[in-house]
Amino acid sequence: MADQNEKLLQELVQQRGNNRCADCESEHVDWASYNIGIFLCTRCAGLHRAMGAHISKVKHLRLDKWEDSQLERMKEVGNLRAKMKYEYRVPPCYRRPCEDDPQVLIEQWIRSKYERLDFSQNGHPNYISGHMEGFLMKRGKEDSRYQPRKFVLSETDDTLKYHVKESKDPKAVLRISELNIAFAPRKIGHQNSMQITYMKEGSTRHIYVYHDDPEVINNWYMAIRCAKLHRLQVAFPSASEAELVGLLTRDFTKEGWLLKTGPRPSDGYKRRWFTLDNRKLMYHDEPLDAYPKGEIFLGHNLDGYSVRVGAPTGAKDQGYSFTLFTPERIYNLSANSERDRDDWINVIQKVLERPLTPQDSSMSARLIRKRTGTNAINIFAGR
Repeated sequence: MADQNEKLLQELVQQRGNNRCADCESEHVDWASYNIGIFLCTRCAGLHRAMGAHISKVKHLRLDKWEDSQLERMKEVGNLRAKMKYEYRVPPCYRRPCEDDPQVLIEQWIRSKYERLDFSQNGHPNYISGHMEGFLMKRGKEDSRYQPRKFVLSETDDTLKYHVKESKDPKAVLRISELNIAFAPRKIGHQNSMQITYMKEGSTRHIYVYHDDPEVINNWYMAIRCAKLHRLQVAFPSASEAELVGLLTRDFTKEGWLLKTGPRPSDGYKRRWFTLDNRKLMYHDEPLDAYPKGEIFLGHNLDGYSVRVGAPTGAKDQGYSFTLFTPERIYNLSANSERDRDDWINVIQKVLERPLTPQDSSMSARLIRKRTGTNAINIFAGR
């Protein structure tokens, strides 16, 4: 009978919907929650087990013994039917995670669905209200210490403010419509952390925050996405929801250490932390710098932008060199390995092949005005 049940389980897991994890869409499905009736990957199964058996009872599809009643539950429900129950009220601004997403995003997605029942009952999560306030630990601009700062989000005013002291004016006022926010656990070294990026006087500013409660940091992330979506829907009433959701927040395409020379062929290499954010390639002294040392706008390859393997003529080849050509300057770069170099070239090339959007052109114009302003610092300078 056990062999028969294992065979039936393998047939069930091959069915449409069941062949991907119910929570992160991974194709590696080896587990199941037999009381909920869903098939899971190893990572999500661990998160289900962490919620407790009173919420989700997890078994391995092959290594555990399955009773007939448990198998019947799997046949009765399955991933597609469970999604109809547990996901039918997911707000469009909510970011549904994929298998490679940060732990906090996947964990809170799972807890929202099965523990808090946020998407299957009549309540409305507080992050869709357009207003949120609370304390987050924020990294100092000049030092590495994190201090509690009060943040206030107002969709109506299009602002995200933070205060050093509640009784005083905000230290900074960010426009929600212009900022980006991304989870950054590896960079910050805290599981429940985010990086907020926005334009300040023509240059990019980074803010690093975390909270000890993963639900809190996840709610801030979703609140910003929801506020951005609602404002976009007002500004572009004819645009589809799917188009606008794609404009809410974005992860950095790639980050990592590269070697970079100055503008002269004779300049030596210096180690810099590079971040590719949409069409901006930024470089920093350290990963958690508040400002980049320089920002390179990546336009279209028909407008004089290109990237290729090797060092430019007259420059020293560091071993895994590649060259980025822009109308303003040639950048001589070097990676730590052949694979890393090829990855950088591939992601940059994809950007250069992509047509510019109106938002891209607007961002480019702001950076160029900064670069050409008579009293402005030259953010494109070789530093």
